[in-house]
Amino acid sequence: MNQNEFVLLVTPFKDKVFRLAKRLLVSTEEAEDATQEVLVKLWNKNENLEAYSSIEAFAMTMTKNYCLDQLKSKRTGNLKIVHTNYVDREPSLDKRIEDQDSLNWVEKIMDQLPVQQRLIIQMRDIEQYEFEEIAKILEMNESAIRVALSRARKTIRDYMTETHNYGIS
Repeated sequence: MNQNEFVLLVTPFKDKVFRLAKRLLVSTEEAEDATQEVLVKLWNKNENLEAYSSIEAFAMTMTKNYCLDQLKSKRTGNLKIVHTNYVDREPSLDKRIEDQDSLNWVEKIMDQLPVQQRLIIQMRDIEQYEFEEIAKILEMNESAIRVALSRARKTIRDYMTETHNYGIS
């Protein structure tokens, strides 16, 4: 495989690799480094890439593993997911403040979720991956992913309901 073929192969999913790395590492610079590292590793394996049924899933698995290794080596237990790609079209000021407050609560709640649930909710609800792809990337059973996603969503929903209904009986 030559360089042009490789670029055509990785172009459709390299932004997804970056977004996953940014979610896990938070820092843009570290995410760029992780993305570059994953692409270099893919290039080094370019003769064997045909053996994989989904090169995108393989790249996402490599990204997840690389980022988790970086987090373990630098700052154990300091994983944060930040939702920054939310854009609304000219809502009122009070609506924007309410939305921002709710988003902050969801971020806080997500920070309290186990790492596996955070990854699953990130990949499914934010990155829009299918269950089959998530199962390949995380090396889990699809039904286990559905259960973990359901539990994560329920935890977020319960906390949000409790927060918004505080003092109302």
